[in-house]
Amino acid sequence: MTCPWRALKEGLTRRRFLSSGLMAAAGTSLGGPCAFAALAPAQEKDVPSSIQGDATELFWGEHQGGILTPLQRNTYFAAFDLVAVERKDIVKMLQAWTAAAANMAKGLPASPLGDDGSVPAPDSGDAVGLPPSRLTLTFGFGAGLFIKEGQDRYGLAAQRPAALVDLPRFTGDQLIEARTGGDLSVQACADDPQVAFHAIRQLSRLAYGAAQIRWAQAGFTPDFKAGETPRNLMGFKDGTHNPSVNDSSLMNKLIWAGDEGPAWMRGGSYLVTRRIRIALEHWDRMNLAFQEQTVGRRKYSGAPLGGKDEFDKADYDATDKDGNPVIPENSHVRLASAAHNDGAQILRRPYSYNDGANFTAERWPPWRQEMEYDAGLFFFCYQRDPRTGFIKIFDKMSKFDMMNQFVTHTGGGLFACPGGIMEGDYIGQQLFEKA
Repeated sequence: MTCPWRALKEGLTRRRFLSSGLMAAAGTSLGGPCAFAALAPAQEKDVPSSIQGDATELFWGEHQGGILTPLQRNTYFAAFDLVAVERKDIVKMLQAWTAAAANMAKGLPASPLGDDGSVPAPDSGDAVGLPPSRLTLTFGFGAGLFIKEGQDRYGLAAQRPAALVDLPRFTGDQLIEARTGGDLSVQACADDPQVAFHAIRQLSRLAYGAAQIRWAQAGFTPDFKAGETPRNLMGFKDGTHNPSVNDSSLMNKLIWAGDEGPAWMRGGSYLVTRRIRIALEHWDRMNLAFQEQTVGRRKYSGAPLGGKDEFDKADYDATDKDGNPVIPENSHVRLASAAHNDGAQILRRPYSYNDGANFTAERWPPWRQEMEYDAGLFFFCYQRDPRTGFIKIFDKMSKFDMMNQFVTHTGGGLFACPGGIMEGDYIGQQLFEKA
């Protein structure tokens, strides 16, 4: 069997695959003799002119994509548990993941296609004919990569950043173990849900024998124009006061890790993700005024209470005729604001999720009667240090936020996402080669 690298040189993107005669492919298992040649990232010149106009996001660079990238319409997130015995097997997997991710970000199959029908195809083919859809893949390392159950499995314990803490158990948490944590994470975001799922599916296939999916979650956001803020399932705009991703000095201050931690994390960021179930049936029965008091904003305009426009500065000192704060003291907006958290800020990437309805006897607090949707917010946030970001902000919110009567946190995790990948390198190379 010949190495299928030749197929890539012919420029076989997902679109051109349909018109090609290569409907079967060579195997690309992690241990195969041609695995890394076959998985080598395609060069830009290999992308046919037929998809030059399709939107793509750069894979290589100083920082990983999917953090400052303008929000795509869909996400598919997966957390993995490592089953590899030796560190070299993790490196081999990460090399394969890097090459596949670079290819898929350009609209190419995860692995070049061959013509040997006697072996499994190197790409599932479910994204054939689809454009890149601004696909980004953001990789993270959980605490279990460094030490798990007291064991330094891969000799990396000394490289664990101080900021990669175990998240505390917050007031009201109802975390499901099977939906929480993980040794590795991959956040796939794309404007097409099938492109995002396809990407995770290929990485999971390439991880066989080294890692397996612990939990996964799909999310979506509505179509919205540039400059607009998408709405969540509660009907409110979500992300109005995100720090500006166009302010590089602010991003360096709030989002990108510096020299305060290990060298492999410089230019990286820390991801906190939370699966937040919302009692939508009960929320929908609340008076509009009560909903707005709970959030601290007008539902339809997005303006802070007391303001007129969405981006008006919230006046937390304003009072009504009875001397009560216009923006309630236990409103979501007030408790989450930098002004009430010693300047702490995080970069939100909010997605909604809808996993059907619950018709069983199982009921989720705080509401325990009647049918409930298993739907809500799939929350991503990035920060330079979660101890001074999410943990600081959410500790107060978990205790006092009016919204807590409608939401239940059921899963999530904290992951250290290393700096960007330079062409020719692989994800986390600095960590594994210098440990």
